[in-house]
Amino acid sequence: MTEAIEITTFRLAAGVKMRGFIKANEDIDAWLITQPGFISRRICQRKDGTVIDVLVWASAAAGRKAATGVVTEMAHSPVHAAIDQSTVDWSVSSVHHTHSNGAYRK
Repeated sequence: MTEAIEITTFRLAAGVKMRGFIKANEDIDAWLITQPGFISRRICQRKDGTVIDVLVWASAAAGRKAATGVVTEMAHSPVHAAIDQSTVDWSVSSVHHTHSNGAYRK
């Protein structure tokens, strides 16, 4: 089994700012840590407003299973209304190479 990276890009719904989007993710973040294979999550935003949501999973299968859960088990989450759904692009890909200095810096 190899790690996988889930990358989702999208625009926020009209009137939603990044701070509100992060707040809308509180229940998703709590749910993610209970999902088998979840390793980490990073959310960033490009200058053009595109949001990039990156998750690291223990396997592509774990990432795909959790993605299904986000739209079924977590269908009630306010995060869905915070996203312009017509702009969503989602993928999960297996990692073929990794390299790290072993240190985490904030």
